[in-house]
Amino acid sequence: MKNFILASIFLFNLTYANSQESKIDHNKIKEDLNKIITDISHNYVYLQEKNVDLNCVQEYYEKQIPNIKTEEETVLFFEYLLNEFYDNHLTLKTNTNSSFRLFAPIYTTIKNGKLIVTNIWQTQIESSNQNIIGAEIIKFNGIEFEQVIKDFPTHCNDKSLPETREWIANKILAGRYNEPRILSLKLPNKKEIEYNLDNIKLKENNSLLSSKTINKIGIIKINNSLGNDNLVSEFDKTLNELLNTKGLIIDLRNTIFGGDSYEARGIMSRFIKDPKPYQKHSFIEKSENNPNIKRSWVEFVIPRLEQYEKPVIILVGRWTGSMGEGLAIGFEGMGRAEIVGSEMRRLAGEVYDFSFLHQKYGYKLSTAKLYHINGTIREKYIPTNYVKQTATEKDETLEKGIKLINKLTE
Repeated sequence: MKNFILASIFLFNLTYANSQESKIDHNKIKEDLNKIITDISHNYVYLQEKNVDLNCVQEYYEKQIPNIKTEEETVLFFEYLLNEFYDNHLTLKTNTNSSFRLFAPIYTTIKNGKLIVTNIWQTQIESSNQNIIGAEIIKFNGIEFEQVIKDFPTHCNDKSLPETREWIANKILAGRYNEPRILSLKLPNKKEIEYNLDNIKLKENNSLLSSKTINKIGIIKINNSLGNDNLVSEFDKTLNELLNTKGLIIDLRNTIFGGDSYEARGIMSRFIKDPKPYQKHSFIEKSENNPNIKRSWVEFVIPRLEQYEKPVIILVGRWTGSMGEGLAIGFEGMGRAEIVGSEMRRLAGEVYDFSFLHQKYGYKLSTAKLYHINGTIREKYIPTNYVKQTATEKDETLEKGIKLINKLTE
């Protein structure tokens, strides 16, 4: 009887597994592969700048289709394909437990060929008991970090290129949802430590924004809400309460998911008396069997309500993303604010949603480039008042912003 039960369980599991596999239609995946390749070819505005052979992508991923057995593997198949272009603005609109997160609470850059921790998301971390800025990343989950980069699941990009290598390194730090993130670090004093990224607890923000006043300087922090239309009304209410301050600081260091131009224009419109240009768009208009034509235009902000006329400082950092970046360069382009901080998230271009033929989820592609009014492409912008992060026990960017406000109002 026992053997019969075990045999029945085995047959049930085998039947279930086969039924799961039978749901995967490889022909539909191939059709969706052709769809996403076509969309990238026709719409991805950065394709020519990327050191990626689209034919390699088509050929490699087509060969992988027969190996796909589950829905999870299907998702990862398309996720890895988009990762070939080492661009954080190219994303799949779903994920699995095995997917990579979109970001990490630390950032690494290449210094003299080594991957060094240069930024920590200080404003969003509950507490940080050790300053790891300047530390070299030696291992990830016990494996040499260089080997982890080599093993990263992309096959058509050049991992030796600094831009690609740095992007992959930070994607590794973001990590998969279902895997640990244990770093072996060599601190600037040569001491080696283990650092568990998953022990970092991020603050929860339950409000669209928060505000306070320090020595007659108003400070408004946007809590990752640039995609919520209600932010404009909330910002109006808060700004009206701060109209009598001697200067204003707008903190955009927690706008990791960006947003849209409604919120950005709504905020900027409270700081100008006349219509002002705030960013430039450009893209290539294509027509089959005809020449490509470049198209470009400048977008303006229109003033509304009572204007705040005192000096304004915008704080930015590695977790200022997309529309947060557009808001920063927009304020500077209008001549209405000084920008203080480090490089931003460098999310390239303006994204639009695209759909597969068969998958229930879609994907985002950058279809237009965005520029500062002075002609600098947005993802290459560096704040005028640059702050190199060196510590975690104090907010160096905020301190510089306050000093600058005081200087401007002397």
